[in-house]
Amino acid sequence: MPSEPQPSIIPDINWLAGGGEMAALIATIDWSRTPLGPIEAWPQSLRTTVSLCLSSTFPILVAWGPEYIQIYNDAYRPICGGKHPASMGEPFKICWATALPVVGDKFDRAQQGEGTYIKDQRMFLDRDGYLEEAFMTFSFSPIRAESGEVGGIFHPITETTAMVLNARRTQSLRDLSASIADARTVDDICRDLAAQYEQLSLDVPFLLFYQRDESDGKLHLRGHAGIDAGSTLAPQMVAMDDASWPFAQVAASGKPQQVVGLAPRFGGVACGPYEEAPDSALVLPISLPGQHEVFGFVVAGVSARRAVDDDYRNFYGLLTAAFNTAVGNVTAYEQEQRRAEELARIDRAKTAFFSNVSHEFRTPGRRAGQRRPVAGAAAPHRNHAPQCAAPAQAGQLLAGFLAH
Repeated sequence: MPSEPQPSIIPDINWLAGGGEMAALIATIDWSRTPLGPIEAWPQSLRTTVSLCLSSTFPILVAWGPEYIQIYNDAYRPICGGKHPASMGEPFKICWATALPVVGDKFDRAQQGEGTYIKDQRMFLDRDGYLEEAFMTFSFSPIRAESGEVGGIFHPITETTAMVLNARRTQSLRDLSASIADARTVDDICRDLAAQYEQLSLDVPFLLFYQRDESDGKLHLRGHAGIDAGSTLAPQMVAMDDASWPFAQVAASGKPQQVVGLAPRFGGVACGPYEEAPDSALVLPISLPGQHEVFGFVVAGVSARRAVDDDYRNFYGLLTAAFNTAVGNVTAYEQEQRRAEELARIDRAKTAFFSNVSHEFRTPGRRAGQRRPVAGAAAPHRNHAPQCAAPAQAGQLLAGFLAH
């Protein structure tokens, strides 16, 4: 394996040796144009701190001087995202201005000589071209210069975004699944969905639930949250095509599909927990086992402050499974209800039938207005027919009912 490129070592900056790619970058920067001054003139306290930072495999940033110019190691570089390499040598409070509302006071306390530690702090970073929700565990520790005053800040940090988001999404899915598990109709599912929206909104700023009409194949909006029904993005009824959402494509592939460029279609209408409107959504197919045609679709918005990565896609996959399970339960319940109603109808018919048969056996051949025959007189042959036919007809009818 080729070795990592190392900076050209000269006597004045040999303390950078073994510092990896960031050490090489530091060696190429003209520090005389920054408040830190020429690298050869840096105080020993700064050199020692930077050397310790660069040699560590844990993400560390050092902010030094009155403007707190930042220097960081290879492990910290991914936290910078698209800000790197311009972020090297940039004032900390300028580079991370969007995080200052939640970390600024902790940083200021370290400037006063007090160390701080924060776990899973939520913040918003503009490191990749948009304001991104992120979570960090970090500390700010004062570094003493030769004068004994605080010369800089030692800032080890680890990003916990994936762990916190996965925990939050798992809890949201667990609560949603529990809520819709006992749904008996599609309307129940949609009501429970609306009730769970607030908890879901950080990851799913809007939800639309469309059901396919088996008679004409059209899609009807049965439930919605985060966006008004009848709006441009949430028509009440649509054909199974790709005019509003790629329903036809998703139905054909059976796989979710992401749609981007939505923000202008909101027309300035607020949606979700943030000022900016969601710019993308996923169309999820909802289906029943053993059925070729889809039952319907869920259109799930994507957070305006998170990009769709593998973890996010897995979350949408689990969301699809939750809806599939709920719809399957509703369908099974409706089928059982229909079966129970049919059995009750048959039961009523049997009761009426046996009541009639019982009456026939109690009064065989009797008709309204018939007179009792004279004693000793021979009964006409035709009067025997009803008495014999009644049991035969009863048997035929009984056999027909029991066949059900």
